[in-house]
Amino acid sequence: MAAVPPRLAPLLSSTICPPPAVLPTPSEFNPPVNLHRRFRAAGHRFRCSAGQTGFFTRLGRLIKEKAKSDVEKIFSGFSKTRDNLAVIDELLLYWNLADTDRVLDELEEALLVSDFGPKISMKIVDSLRDDILAGKLKSGNEIKEALKRSVLNLLTGKNGKADLQLGFRKPAVIMIVGVNGGGKTTSLGKLAWRLKSEGVKVLMAAGDTFRAAASEQLEVWAERTGSEIVVAEGDKVKASLVLSQAVKKGKDQGYDIVLCDTSGRLHTNYSLMEELVSCKKSVAKIIPWAPNEILLVLDGTTGLNMLPQAREFNEVVGVTGLILTKLDGSARGGCVVSVVDELGIPVKFIGVGEGVDDLQPFEAEAFVNAIFA
Repeated sequence: MAAVPPRLAPLLSSTICPPPAVLPTPSEFNPPVNLHRRFRAAGHRFRCSAGQTGFFTRLGRLIKEKAKSDVEKIFSGFSKTRDNLAVIDELLLYWNLADTDRVLDELEEALLVSDFGPKISMKIVDSLRDDILAGKLKSGNEIKEALKRSVLNLLTGKNGKADLQLGFRKPAVIMIVGVNGGGKTTSLGKLAWRLKSEGVKVLMAAGDTFRAAASEQLEVWAERTGSEIVVAEGDKVKASLVLSQAVKKGKDQGYDIVLCDTSGRLHTNYSLMEELVSCKKSVAKIIPWAPNEILLVLDGTTGLNMLPQAREFNEVVGVTGLILTKLDGSARGGCVVSVVDELGIPVKFIGVGEGVDDLQPFEAEAFVNAIFA
């Protein structure tokens, strides 16, 4: 067995757990499901006990630390939003008390153009006006710093945890949901790449059984990331069956995380939304505490139009976190603040580019610094 990389040493117990005495036979799996093995990276063949304390906590810390070293990606990814908000610096450069109303009105307009939304924009501006009139803010620089603090407080004040909450037992199960065209399958692949780069043993489940090319797309990601994948054969296999078989395999064969793709669906289609409930229940029959996370992928270019989608998905399946994609191609970065404040659901990851490493863990302070540079 290849040596364990030094930075992964804290993640592993001092003794590698032996393989189970009896492996599941193919007959234990439902025939329509075809299990494909994908390139296992040498050194990642370890199997750890399900109750290994602290594994996912340390994993989350590693992901966060790496994200902090990639702040340049977040900075460049929000260039269009930053350009929209650059007018704020011009407004505050020669600010004086007599111009307060005019400056704040134009500042509010800049926030609205960047899709902060009427409610959030008004809340921020009213807070700034109160502090200015109370004599707490006496210069343009102080106003800008207060603006940044206000946005940061909106992002962190709902007590939602931006870290992945994966529990303490393996495998952790993550379901990815969303509408068609939001970047759901691509986000799952990029998440798998990030997890694999930290030495996590990942199993993918191709639960998008409606779109013909979805399984093929996910298989490409499996090859690219060195993950294994469970796919369905035929056109009439239910997504819930694929996910349950994948979670069973993950449980029986010592995987760390099972990533479950699902079919894209309009939030207004009742029958398809109910299918997500079936998927969730089928996973819970195998592992009672699963899924650990249900991540909703939202297209950042839609701005505030994403809010109705998020509300409906949350009502049906209980969304635990958001992945906002395509933000690098949008000047609507303020929607990040709106969706957190409106729904109280934390943003877990943001997509800021086309590269495999451009799905970044969301860091509220880095985001604020990126849009108000």
